[in-house]
Amino acid sequence: MSVARILSQKGRTVVTVQPHRTLAEAAELLAERGIGALVVSDAGLTVLGIISERDMIRAIARGGSAVLEHPVSRYMTGRVITCTRSTAIEEVMELMTDGRFRHVPVVEEGHLVGLVSIGDVVKHRIASVEAEQQALREYIATA
Repeated sequence: MSVARILSQKGRTVVTVQPHRTLAEAAELLAERGIGALVVSDAGLTVLGIISERDMIRAIARGGSAVLEHPVSRYMTGRVITCTRSTAIEEVMELMTDGRFRHVPVVEEGHLVGLVSIGDVVKHRIASVEAEQQALREYIATA
């Protein structure tokens, strides 16, 4: 199963923030949308970085509330691991586990086409296990 399957179910909408926006603006956007990370992008097409709730908390812990007026670009993760729609979900799970991050932008031909979160991956994995269990129950019932 590939990332395309997840995107077909959840949609391809990605909430982005421009690098010059403040951490306060980014935090408001996270709260408003009920999400845990924003892709930092120039015009919503190219991935420049990613900023998560964790990044913001660390910035505030180190610099106090004054950092909320600093630009997102100062605290974003600039080296972002990405995937494509054809990437296997198991590979994305491995990337997230090894890298200790929870969001992977989906990029094709240099353009942002989606975002996969750990929640999306877990939801898919649970559905797969439940479908497997149901198939086994049906097999046993007819045997």
